[in-house]
Amino acid sequence: MHHVLRPVTILAGILIGGCAATDQHSVTSHESSAGAAAATPVSNNPLLAAWAGPYGGVPPWDQGNPERYREALIAGLAGRKKELDAIANNPEPPSFDNTFVPSQRAGRVLARAALMFNVMTGNMRSAEYQALNREIAPQLAAAQDAIYFDPKLFQRIEAVYAARQALTPEQQRLVERTRDAFIRSGARLNAEDKQKLSLINQTLAGLFAQFSDKVLADENTWTVLETRADLAGLSESLVASAAAAADERNLKGKWLIINTRSSVDPFLTFSTRRDLREKVWRKFVDRGDNGDANDTNDTIKQIVRARAERAKLLGFASHAHWRMLDTMAKDPAKAEELMMRVWPAAVARVREEVAAMQKIADRDGAKSPIQPWDYRFYAERVRKAQYDLDQNEIKPYFELDNMIHAAFWTAEQLYGVTFAEITGQVPVFHPDVRVWEVKDRSTGRHVGLFYGDYFARAGKNSGAWATSYRVREKFDGEVTPLSSNNNNFIKGAPGEPVLISLDDAVTLFHEFGHALHSLLSEVNYPGLGGTPRDFVEFPSQVNEHWVLARPVLDKFARHYQTREPMPQALLDKILASKRFNQGFKTVEYLSAAIVDMDLHTRPDGDIDPERFEREDLQRLGMPKEIVMRHRLPQFSHLFGSDSYSAGYYSYLWSEVMDADAWHAFLEAGNPFDPDTARRMREFILAPGNTTDRAEAFRQFRGRDPDVNALLEERGFPTRAEPVADRGH
Repeated sequence: MHHVLRPVTILAGILIGGCAATDQHSVTSHESSAGAAAATPVSNNPLLAAWAGPYGGVPPWDQGNPERYREALIAGLAGRKKELDAIANNPEPPSFDNTFVPSQRAGRVLARAALMFNVMTGNMRSAEYQALNREIAPQLAAAQDAIYFDPKLFQRIEAVYAARQALTPEQQRLVERTRDAFIRSGARLNAEDKQKLSLINQTLAGLFAQFSDKVLADENTWTVLETRADLAGLSESLVASAAAAADERNLKGKWLIINTRSSVDPFLTFSTRRDLREKVWRKFVDRGDNGDANDTNDTIKQIVRARAERAKLLGFASHAHWRMLDTMAKDPAKAEELMMRVWPAAVARVREEVAAMQKIADRDGAKSPIQPWDYRFYAERVRKAQYDLDQNEIKPYFELDNMIHAAFWTAEQLYGVTFAEITGQVPVFHPDVRVWEVKDRSTGRHVGLFYGDYFARAGKNSGAWATSYRVREKFDGEVTPLSSNNNNFIKGAPGEPVLISLDDAVTLFHEFGHALHSLLSEVNYPGLGGTPRDFVEFPSQVNEHWVLARPVLDKFARHYQTREPMPQALLDKILASKRFNQGFKTVEYLSAAIVDMDLHTRPDGDIDPERFEREDLQRLGMPKEIVMRHRLPQFSHLFGSDSYSAGYYSYLWSEVMDADAWHAFLEAGNPFDPDTARRMREFILAPGNTTDRAEAFRQFRGRDPDVNALLEERGFPTRAEPVADRGH
């Protein structure tokens, strides 16, 4: 639920599935000494050269500009075409070595340029980058289609596939998945239908860029708090952050609530000004839905219709059926079954939560029932009443820099990797970005680099995400990974520590779980670096559990003023309230996942977004006190790319596995149990997609995941039998 990066997704070479090692809209770059130099055009544009410098080469962030990216992307497309044409026209009989090995090397220039360009559009999205994105996206889509539609190339892939039994299991999997990706992408269509499909894909690429630009424009806005009275209920740290945001935007003497979740949610939780809570809430939930130049409803309508046309052309019942073929769930019905198993219990819990909040609101003399802009505020009041727990009591123990190092220390205890800061030694795209070298603790061997970009700013997408700048590969000489996390925490006043909420700390550990998945990958072929969408959130979600492990708190959750560790009494109250507000959290997320699936199982794709959202939620019995976590007009997971379309259910699917995996550590009696951590690394993190992910979980746990672990975590009624035969 934390990811909203929205760059154009570009496949490097014919890396099946996009090879995004650890997160949704990531685009990965691959380096090797062999093949890279030959593919590099002669030019003084530094973006065309293999990455130079230490650590196996690093992105030259300080040398890019929109014009150089344009040149590098266009040159990269031409270079990749030349490389793949050479494979397709090779007169020798097709073999793995002369077809798949060079295809894994192909497109290096394009992969590097696309990766860097996507990072810039996600983090430093100026008008120039937006214009280039709109210009280049359809060209990139057309070029990708040309690969899948090449009959000579597909013929060679089919020939290797027919003889695959002579290959290693890993090579067989690469061949099978590549062939499947070609078929799903239209390789078997006739020439006329290929032309139709390519036009649809180019149209969608342009619409994705348009959607992203519009949402970003609405997120780069704010609510001004004019007087001290407008700050009622806010803590000193929140007031300081709001003042710093105003100073940054030349509004000194005011306070700003930026239209991004990291700023809005704390305000809705603590502000005693109901009128301002409503104002801030409406501004946030109406992003993309204001009937102005940034309204996304028509864009969404076009996207959903085009997706349905594409699915029909490819022979699928709906976009969801097409998208889910390469997932663990395989079929929309299986995802829907899991979601509807949880939905009634979540709605029932919301009714209980609202009743408890309404009692307090009535005592306050409220004149109306609980409204969506009241939920977080009164939930916090109930938390304090039921558990004697105040979020402002927790926050002083979660200083951002401490939590960053807590994540590092946790990784060291579990997986034996260390992090040493090298900020200033390699280029970065913004002064806020920090960099760490990752090493193996026992051998001192270099593992990779980790880049952290933690603060909100104008031109940066909201939310939190992970990106792999480069994935590990070994087939052509070892290439080490470069991984990054991006968050949108609000800076404090100059010289003051940045205090984050427990939820923010969980988000930080979540994204770092994605980074670890990338850093600890041991794949040989980059085409097997990625995992199915409904598996990719598993390593990140399970990593959240260590935030509240007592050893982590003792070392890092220290009060920013007294330096004392979090007292056990406070932790006990946090753990006692762990299931608190799970109705809200589950319904907020799950409603968005169900609407996503319902939207994309429509065969005709003919919808009015506003009406569809309203009527689908009515059909579900959506509690009126809650809105979807992402309403359709700003749902970038779905409409900033194809990435999470018909896939937002993935968080719940992965959570079934993550809850059960955490129980494995609990059953061992130690959150850092060495044997459980070894199995986690060996079967879950290291293999990428070299083995079937359902079988990988069985190797780790000894059985299929049990949905009861998830239901127990959320405090919902459990079922008698474990979930089996789900593709889990």
